[in-house]
Amino acid sequence: MLEVTKAEYMEEYRIQITFNNGASGVVDLKDALWGAMFEKLKDYNIFRTFEVSDVVHTIRWENDADLAPEYLYEKMVEQSTVNGHG
Repeated sequence: MLEVTKAEYMEEYRIQITFNNGASGVVDLKDALWGAMFEKLKDYNIFRTFEVSDVVHTIRWENDADLAPEYLYEKMVEQSTVNGHG
């Protein structure tokens, strides 16, 4: 099962993220912040307060918003390919 093992805020909506399969990279979540749960995360000061949850094994915010590790992994791979890094 894919899990986030480490995540570090970089800038804007970008997070350096590491998975339990050894993959790591940067994911930009700007386009992922839609819907009621994610609306307040558009504020950088709130967005940057995520943590890696020991319960759901992904990044999670204080308001219980989270994103599936599989989704984060897909975004990371897709973005690294689009940006010519993959």
